Amino acid sequence: MRPWLLPLLLLLLAGPPTVWPAPPTCYSRMLGLSLEISRDFQRLQAMEPSELCVTYLPRLYLDIHNYCVLAKLRDFVASPHCWRVAPVDALKDKVRKLYTIMNSFCRRDLVFLSDDCSALDYPIPATTVPPDPQG
Repeated sequence: MRPWLLPLLLLLLAGPPTVWPAPPTCYSRMLGLSLEISRDFQRLQAMEPSELCVTYLPRLYLDIHNYCVLAKLRDFVASPHCWRVAPVDALKDKVRKLYTIMNSFCRRDLVFLSDDCSALDYPIPATTVPPDPQG
């Protein structure tokens, strides 16, 4: 048997190489990070009742299609509450990263559909049941 035949046979039996997924777009990265931040913030509020400072943090409802979200992110990072609380510091790092992505790297890819700042403070809850047309 020839020495080069065995590696060739193993390569053929291994199958075709896996296809690399497409790299994330700016939009998908911003959307994914905003959802991750929202989830982490909700988890932080639920897990850290012993940290009183968490109740004083600005609310984080993120809508990357609202122009006011940039100010909301900036305010959250600049908040003086919860200094040296590890989970809050980690969350602030993610918020800072999203702000940088939105304000620098992906600025030209962003399309803001609204500039209603109050919508970020008092979001309209999503309804799961359609309204009754009869009443």
